Amino acid sequence: MTALRSLILGLAFVASLALPAIAQLNSEHRAYFQQWLKTADRAEQVIDARRASSAALEQLRKELTDYRQTFLAQRDGNSDRIQTLQGQLDVLGEAPGEGDAEPEDIAALRDALSSELDQLRVPRMVSQVAYNRADGLIGEIDKIIRERRTETLLERGPSPLNPEHWGLAARTLVRAGQALWNETLAQISSATTHERVRRNLPAILFLLLFAGLLIFRGRPWAHRAGDYLRQFGSSGRGVWGFIVSLLQVGLPLLGIVFAVAAVNLAGLTGSRGSLLLDFVPGWAFLILSFHWLGNQLFASKIDNDLIPVKEGRRNVTRLMVDVLAVLLVLQDALRQLEEFENVSDRAHAVLSFPLILATALVLLRLHRIGVQRRQEQSGQDGESDDGAIAAGAGHVFTLVRRAIYLLGFISPLLAAFGYVNAAEALVYPAATTLALLATLLVLHRFCGDLYGWLSGKGSEARESLFSVLIGFVLALLVLPPLALIWGARVADLTELWSQFLEGFHFGETRISPTAFLTFAVVFAVGYAMTRLIQGSLRNSLLPKTKIDPGGQNAITSGLGYVGIFLAAVVAISMAGLDLSSLAIVAGALSVGIGFGLQTIVSNFVSGIILLIERPVSKGDWIEVGGLMGYVRDISVRSTRIETFDRTDVIVPNSDLISGTVTNYTRGNTVGRVIVPVGVAYGTDPRKVEAILNEVAKAHPMVLLNPAPSVVFQGFGADSLDFEIRAILRDVNWVLSVKSDMNYEISKRFGEEGIEIPFMQRDIWIRNPEALTPAKPAAAAATPAAAPARAPLKPDLDDLQQDPDEDSDGDADADK
Repeated sequence: MTALRSLILGLAFVASLALPAIAQLNSEHRAYFQQWLKTADRAEQVIDARRASSAALEQLRKELTDYRQTFLAQRDGNSDRIQTLQGQLDVLGEAPGEGDAEPEDIAALRDALSSELDQLRVPRMVSQVAYNRADGLIGEIDKIIRERRTETLLERGPSPLNPEHWGLAARTLVRAGQALWNETLAQISSATTHERVRRNLPAILFLLLFAGLLIFRGRPWAHRAGDYLRQFGSSGRGVWGFIVSLLQVGLPLLGIVFAVAAVNLAGLTGSRGSLLLDFVPGWAFLILSFHWLGNQLFASKIDNDLIPVKEGRRNVTRLMVDVLAVLLVLQDALRQLEEFENVSDRAHAVLSFPLILATALVLLRLHRIGVQRRQEQSGQDGESDDGAIAAGAGHVFTLVRRAIYLLGFISPLLAAFGYVNAAEALVYPAATTLALLATLLVLHRFCGDLYGWLSGKGSEARESLFSVLIGFVLALLVLPPLALIWGARVADLTELWSQFLEGFHFGETRISPTAFLTFAVVFAVGYAMTRLIQGSLRNSLLPKTKIDPGGQNAITSGLGYVGIFLAAVVAISMAGLDLSSLAIVAGALSVGIGFGLQTIVSNFVSGIILLIERPVSKGDWIEVGGLMGYVRDISVRSTRIETFDRTDVIVPNSDLISGTVTNYTRGNTVGRVIVPVGVAYGTDPRKVEAILNEVAKAHPMVLLNPAPSVVFQGFGADSLDFEIRAILRDVNWVLSVKSDMNYEISKRFGEEGIEIPFMQRDIWIRNPEALTPAKPAAAAATPAAAPARAPLKPDLDDLQQDPDEDSDGDADADK
């Protein structure tokens, strides 16, 4: 079916070349498409045969990827020109039906535009077809490679525990060592090598001398560099320590590189030795970096530990990290040895098993040390197993630790049963993952120390938001290396990246990272310009006009909403996003929003009405829902009111539109004050009126036109009630004006001898005889007196008199 599909597509493409539109393509494009067809046919034949090696398939995949990227670029070509022609055709409208006449010039113009549009669309269509074909072939190759790798991992070979295979493995290892040794001796004893050494002797001696100095004196030099850096301040102690630790790794590693260069320059190794010698710097880097990592994780001072370990186990833990590095080097050396030596599956299983077992034991030992430390901490301060790791490790490190603990058990068992490939694919990536995550912790702490040194916050910066963001970024950056460690191919990552760059289709709109980045940048620029213009208007231009503060706030707020809307529209246009196909989806979402967010939408619309109609403005003194205060800010959802208690009350905008609002300063600040006054009965009302008029007119905040008035309200229960009614220049001072008038009224009434009465009440006692002592029988026979009028405060001795007193007139003390 694949071959038949290829043949059909090839014939269709060849037939399309005969079309006039394709014929107008230049010869370079036609030659490129012809070459692509040959490559695609060859790829389909290789896929159908399934006999090519994985390396050959990877090379073929690379060629197809290059073609696909070219077709992807050509697929979107001529977009602007096509859009222009389509716009011209849209202006002409639809072509008339059969039997309908159309002017000849318009028909000719329509035909010319349609022909040119078809010529521009043909290369895009061809590129789209070729792109889809290349993408399908790449997917089939990836599937074959994944199937082969899965078969290799699940393949069961000879068991390394079978003693029959041990002799073969020993002979293979001895034969490889003898071949390497004999080849090296032959190379050293060669006259050509002697001549080469004599010719390059100065350079070789210089490289060896420099290498020796760096290897043996690199660490002391690094410490001296640290002493020099510490002169710049103790706040960067963590930064200086990290730089010194890197120098302790870099200087000896550079010395090893120079030593390897000296050996290569002398030509002392044969072909096998040269191949292995090329890997020596990498192996040295692995050992030195693991040693550095152990010192960073388990420092000499327990306060600097990233992963806390008991003091007596610190050296053992660092030793386990170094041993793990040596085992990884030996495993890689064995793999490189198999590249130029014929190692059978039985010998490979036997030689790999000790390394697998030793690596698993080291991982289990590291896990055991961590568990003991966590158990001790749990007993001391009650921390859980997951929460005992130092800051930054947390639950992720705990999960990784448990997974590695499980793999440390499984890998040797798999290798013992013959699944050596699966065991290697589990135990070595587990060790590398552990080292990578530990490196992540070290880098995270260094970034925190660097930020603390630059910002002056010191060690507190490790707990800052910046440190959290850096940890998130480092976690994202570590994902690709983790994928490669666990068997992902570079081609898999590049394929994911290509799909990411291509974006996805939403209806007829293709959303890609480039379009999204363009949208974000343009919108950010528009938003920044809007805020800049708002600030200029609010602080520079509008204060110089006669517009009131409420109007200024409405102008700046409205400009902000319009500016953000225009920035979004321009950003969408610049990104090339066609949202016309989303109209139906937007309509459905609007219905859902209308039902689910009615209150928010109502407040939003009310906020727009407030800014346009301005029944309430910023700075107004209003009363709504029993709350009174000044309007401090009006947003699209709510209004902030500052009460006289200096508290902020957030009022939804819909309450201001649909409810009853009293605005004391709408339009102007002129308002009325009412001051109630009461005087005692018997006072001359006209005299009181004259005094109150004088007090009202004397206050500077009271307007004389209209003049203040005094109203005789009536006869109260305890006083004659008057009111001063005056118009103030600024109603915001109403409380101060009332207070000033009351002070002045009290002063004038005192001078004129006018009494301000207190509340009086008449009390009628139904049985007044209960309040008087017992009298002789004759007096008792006297008819009861009429109800007597008593003052508000009767005699306490009379009220406390016990009616059930003794015949001698003494009150019962108990009562």
